Amino acid sequence: MTMPMDFSPLWISLATTLSATVATFFLGLLAAWKLHGVRSSSRVWLDGILTLPLVLPPTVVGFFLLLVLGRKSPIGRMLESLDLMIIFSWPATVIAATVVAFPLMYRTTQAAFEQVNPTLLHAARTLGASETRIFFRILLPLAAPGIVAGTVLAFARAMGEFGATLMLAGNIPGRTQTMPIAVFSAVEGGNLEEAYLWVAIMVILSLAMMRLLNLPLRFKSAGATADAQQTDEAISLTSLPTTAEQTMENADGLLELDLSRQLSSFTLRLKFSAGNGAVGLLGPSGAGKSMTLRMIAGIEKPDKGRIVLNGRTLCDLPGGIWVPPAKRRVGVVFQDYALFPHLTVEENVAFGIRSLNKEQRKARVAELLAQLHISEIAHQRPGYISGGQKQRVAIARCLATNPDALLFDEPFAALDPHLRRRMEEQLRIALRKFRGGVLFVTHDMEEAFRFCKELLILDQGRILLSGPKHHIFEQPETAIAARLTGCKNIVTAERCGPDRLFVRDWGCTLTTLHAIPEDLVQVGYRSHQFRFQQKATGENVFDCWLVEISEAPHEFTLYLHLHAAPAAGAGPHVQADISREQWLELKDQPQPWKLQFVPQRILPLQATIRPVD
Repeated sequence: MTMPMDFSPLWISLATTLSATVATFFLGLLAAWKLHGVRSSSRVWLDGILTLPLVLPPTVVGFFLLLVLGRKSPIGRMLESLDLMIIFSWPATVIAATVVAFPLMYRTTQAAFEQVNPTLLHAARTLGASETRIFFRILLPLAAPGIVAGTVLAFARAMGEFGATLMLAGNIPGRTQTMPIAVFSAVEGGNLEEAYLWVAIMVILSLAMMRLLNLPLRFKSAGATADAQQTDEAISLTSLPTTAEQTMENADGLLELDLSRQLSSFTLRLKFSAGNGAVGLLGPSGAGKSMTLRMIAGIEKPDKGRIVLNGRTLCDLPGGIWVPPAKRRVGVVFQDYALFPHLTVEENVAFGIRSLNKEQRKARVAELLAQLHISEIAHQRPGYISGGQKQRVAIARCLATNPDALLFDEPFAALDPHLRRRMEEQLRIALRKFRGGVLFVTHDMEEAFRFCKELLILDQGRILLSGPKHHIFEQPETAIAARLTGCKNIVTAERCGPDRLFVRDWGCTLTTLHAIPEDLVQVGYRSHQFRFQQKATGENVFDCWLVEISEAPHEFTLYLHLHAAPAAGAGPHVQADISREQWLELKDQPQPWKLQFVPQRILPLQATIRPVD
């Protein structure tokens, strides 16, 4: 008589696998979260310990578990005193499966967390979110596909566990005999049909779980190319202020900064005060501009120094004061806008509003969306809106928290020139009612000149020059500052009097109205400030010949040779930019033309960098 099939291994395996999957889900999630962002040397050792069961043979893992939970171990003796038995029991199968499956969940979740753009987490902190809220609202949803994958893999690994289970729980039919052990017992007893059945059941269950990996769990990425599908709507600019100063004239946020931080190739040392208008931080790439903003926002920590905003100390390392970014009341508009891709526009703007009730929060969001002309996209996600709309959403999100200061980190860098100008105008509209301080980082002089009232020239971590933008443009003082402010003609020069200098490369002596420093080594002249004359009148007028011309839609760039017609292969001395109308008047005049270096426009440039204290 054939005995009926014992399906207890199926139920034991399912109960064990489900229990182990739940345990690995929470333990793996917790471990990955706690170690996310940790960069200390201890992280390497912790990673190694937590993933060790993944590389060790399961029987070795089971042996270690026996040492830890066996009767002769401290834990085993303690459990025995409580009349509890772990080994050779069903809980032992759960423990063995959990330990073996845990590394898959942990490593997959960790990798999913690492794929989340860290700027999104920084943005959430500057909006006042706690680490717990960031985890549940930002990190967990964005890492969800990877977490699902880790859970499925952990389930499959727990169901297939054999060696550690056999060592710790044994092979007790009806108690600890799981399907993999049942396959082993069936093969060992020569019952291949039963072994085939268990294998088939395990394959079907595994395939069913792996199917979960292909279920749709996605949203439109923040980097989606929606700009090609939708363009910015036109905004009336009739109410625009004529200058950035008028836009920001009522600002009263005062930022005081005195800090330093060692970077890879130089030490960033900054000391300045900013307030009463938009202040531009201008400098080449790698000068320390973005790091400055990150330290003000609390995303990065200086090595030493002090930051004060509106009389409130945000950082005073000697005094032991360090206010976390969530409590600084500093809004940051990042270069990529850092919108949360899984939240709608409305939810993005509302993210940082915590002090208002539901109705007040809804009204506040609606007001900002209307103010920035984005009410019609309130229920769309960032991946489906244009670049200009993303920028306005990012600004609205910052303004919703009523910050004391706004920091802009090259917000127009990724835009084409036409869209950049439109965004500048729209940004001025958005900030008309903002009464805090504004710090604007850029490497584009024209952008900084149009938008800001005060400028700080930064290079290699030092402030070379600061003051009103017109003063810096007219007296840049050093070659670095002159280049950053758009000067295209810079050559070596020698001082030959209080108001005269000799330029060997140009073969001429120039008279200037600026005081010439004793350590002068260079002179600069802006390409659009040359004067072309019919007759040689005034000082610094020289004959010039055209070497080459470059045409743009609204202006011409002339490359000129001074004093004599250029020989074959000779290069130009200076570059001059003139309007199309000027060129139409000049082109038919016989050469040589008369070119004047206007005395008050000549820029004597000192030899050494004298950082602003």
